[in-house]
Amino acid sequence: MAMDTRLPDAVARSAGTRIVFVVIDGVGGLPDPSTGLTELEAARTPNLDALAADAAVGLHRPVAAGITPGSGPGHLALFGYDPREWLIGRGVLSALGVGFPLRPGDLAARLNLATVDAAGNVTDRRAGRPSDAEGRRIVGLLEGAVEAPDGLELFWRAEKEHRAVMILRGEGLSDALDDTDPQATGVPPLPVQALDPAAEATAEAVARVLSDAHAALRGESPANALLARGFACFERYPSMRERFGLSCLATARYPMYQGVARLLGMDVADTPASEEEAVRTVAARYADADFHFLHFKYPDSRGEDGDVAAKVAAIEAVDALMPVLVGLEPDVLVVTGDHSTPARMRTHSWHPVPLLIASPWCRGGNAGGFGERACLAGELGIIAATDILPLALAHAGRLEKYGA
Repeated sequence: MAMDTRLPDAVARSAGTRIVFVVIDGVGGLPDPSTGLTELEAARTPNLDALAADAAVGLHRPVAAGITPGSGPGHLALFGYDPREWLIGRGVLSALGVGFPLRPGDLAARLNLATVDAAGNVTDRRAGRPSDAEGRRIVGLLEGAVEAPDGLELFWRAEKEHRAVMILRGEGLSDALDDTDPQATGVPPLPVQALDPAAEATAEAVARVLSDAHAALRGESPANALLARGFACFERYPSMRERFGLSCLATARYPMYQGVARLLGMDVADTPASEEEAVRTVAARYADADFHFLHFKYPDSRGEDGDVAAKVAAIEAVDALMPVLVGLEPDVLVVTGDHSTPARMRTHSWHPVPLLIASPWCRGGNAGGFGERACLAGELGIIAATDILPLALAHAGRLEKYGA
């Protein structure tokens, strides 16, 4: 009989050890021409620098060389799921993130509330970043105004600020649909396009829903349009407990990252009101899980805004919270990001991401602190993101010897 040799699954074992896995979203950057320093290198991070001195440090590639990852693929890779094998669309992650009870075959799409002008061209892809309450009001309007296509059920959910989710339920739905978000202003939303002949009926149904939604929003300002992306049909993934024997707890302020966690079978803590509360949640529930995933969003958001100073400040705010996590004395503490978001580029990029793994079993001796160039000189070099979890498991004593 052929043996399952998927690694590290085949050699994962239970142990009384705990891993804290900190994701500083978008932490990687590029040198600022005026200083020669990246945002992480410019930030005052005494706590991360102290950890790095005795840790294994390096950089990781989230997907592959030259490939710019979305947040979903970036996080899947961090948790040991090769995104080229396990890719899931943003719609499913958003739906799971808001706690929607997806069924296999449900089609979900992430929506942006957006602003279009009289000519139908997008002037703001995020409708001025409305409040959560305003987003819920707009979604409530859509629920009352847009009917489901024949034979289908239609659900709307607010996510956060300008983000929302649309779910279609019925037989034979396909996610082979192109995004309607043009990722640019000054142009109209893209039409719903089937990427496979078998998706034509689904494309027609989605196009009708979006057309009716735009009609319902015509009198609104600034959220008078929807941009759809990340169409995905839900399927069940093997959990981290099934694969690695880990009981997991996720603490994140944004629904999408809660969605990734739920997809992988993690328990999800109540949404914290602040980053300080998120760290307190980890401390309060530390004994509840073997693996704690803690997510910090603001470095990515400030990078997308192109605000170097604000991204530096966001990184410094995370560093100030690290003593609480270190004080828990986890067997392994991982600090990294799901991708780089250089403020100079105002978007995700393909650049390798700083990585720190702290445990009693590191060689250490890293004098340069926690930054891109210091990490490049560390013992890990540049590795695949999918190698991080196996390394964390090994440092936690959770992998058996392979072979005789």
